[in-house]
Amino acid sequence: MADGSSAPGQDPVGPASAVRPFLVTAGRVAPGGAGRPMPVETQVVATVEGLDALGGLSFEQHDIVAACRRPQSIAELAARLRLHLNVVRVLAEDLRTEGQLTVHVPDSDDTHDASVLRRVIDGLRAIPDSRGVLRDSD
Repeated sequence: MADGSSAPGQDPVGPASAVRPFLVTAGRVAPGGAGRPMPVETQVVATVEGLDALGGLSFEQHDIVAACRRPQSIAELAARLRLHLNVVRVLAEDLRTEGQLTVHVPDSDDTHDASVLRRVIDGLRAIPDSRGVLRDSD
């Protein structure tokens, strides 16, 4: 809409958050537990406990759990919420540890499928830069 408001049911479009990623994760760049970071194609979905706890979560955690009423990949969440990919990884792992998200890592054979990789690339391209501008696609 011309006045800057969004139509009902649409995600608002605007500049990316000015909050520095390390502030959102308390300086962590990797999940608290040992192990590798979640792959970008990892699917996460909110648990009943997570949905019940929405009122007590930080802004970013709230947005992640609320967006995961349906399964979302880590890459999709980063793009939709305009958060740094590693921020979403760290917070999603925290939420998983607290029982507020369940995580489903796709079979490694599926991740080599060209259509899956194309969707991941498209999701990453949907993440705006620091000025809120989307990257060009090829």
